[in-house]
Parts: sequence; C-alpha cells; structure tokens
Amino acid sequence: MSRYRSTASKRKIRRLGYLAGILASTLPAVAEAATVSNPLCPGETVLFNPGNGQDIVVPAGFRVSVFASGLNFPTGIAFLKTGRGFEVFVLESGHGLPSRCNDQTAFGVGNFDPANPFTPDILVFNEAGTKIRGPLGKPSAFGGFQPAGPAVDIAFENGLQGGRLFATDSNQSLRTTGNNNSSRIVTVNPVTGQVQPFITG
Repeated sequence: MSRYRSTASKRKIRRLGYLAGILASTLPAVAEAATVSNPLCPGETVLFNPGNGQDIVVPAGFRVSVFASGLNFPTGIAFLKTGRGFEVFVLESGHGLPSRCNDQTAFGVGNFDPANPFTPDILVFNEAGTKIRGPLGKPSAFGGFQPAGPAVDIAFENGLQGGRLFATDSNQSLRTTGNNNSSRIVTVNPVTGQVQPFITG
C-alpha cells in the first residue's frame, strides 16, 4: 500500500474519526474473542476479536468506542438525520478478490441467497448502534447490487439532510472478460433497499 493516501481515503478516515468522536458516549457490548471459520472453507479458522478500538489513534480529547461490530468488510458509511437522532448506513463490500473461500456462488443457493455473506448489502443502525433495517440492496433475480462486488462507498445527496442515497458497486472482483467496465453508481431506496442504476459502464 502506498504511504500516501488519496484525498478520498483521507476524507473517509476523517468521517470515521468523526463517527468515533460523536459516538463516544455509546458503549454497546463488545464481542469477546472467538475462533470462527469461513462457511466455505471450514478448516480455515481465525481468531475474531474486534476489541475496543484500542489500536486506533485519535486526537487529544477524543476516544474510540465500539458502535457496531461483527460487520462484513464495511467499506462505506453515510449518516441521515431523523428528528433529534440519526441513522447510520453501512455498506458491506461483498467478497472482494476472487478465491474459492469467498466465492459467492458457492454459498447457500448462490448469488441470490438473502443470507449470503459474500454479496454486498447495506445495514442501517440507529444512533445507539442497534440494527434497525437491512440487509438492503442484496442481489436478487430482480436487481440489487452486483453479486460479485466489491461495493465501495455510499453517500446521501444532501449529507445529513438525506435526499437520494448513492452507492457504487461492481462485478470487477471476478477479473474475467466482460467485467472490467461493470462498475456503476446506483441509487438505493433507504427504506426498501431497491437499487436503480444511475451511471453504468
């Protein structure tokens, strides 16, 4: 990885730091370390210990606390003001680089299994870190995110004030002919999860 971060990466880090700061007073229970295995490669186990964010360096006066854990490769985050509170939309990427251990077609009933952890989706949390909706946008025979992923980022058109929810997705993780220009910008209905292509190719 380059030692120089792109402007987009710096913005994302600032947003995550901002999230850590504004959510410092919420302390939901933290999962303890556990040995877990991949459902597609059960012989390959790892120690899963999300911890308390103790390895994250933040400016003086800030502290890190766990807002939500057990997420599946989150790559994007967006906030929506709701009355006196807010909702947090977290984009989970899907499988990323190809491997037999993260092949979305090999899980359950394949690409369109609503419980498939290897396909992209969005989870919605309230300001206390409690999941209130989702997964949204799961690939299906009728639409949704592209099943191979990765899904990369999300943002509301008007920031905290909402508007259209935009996301980016792709089938480029397949790295096969015909998928190099599969990336899209889509709109996602923040309640139903319906995905509509906005810019393709």
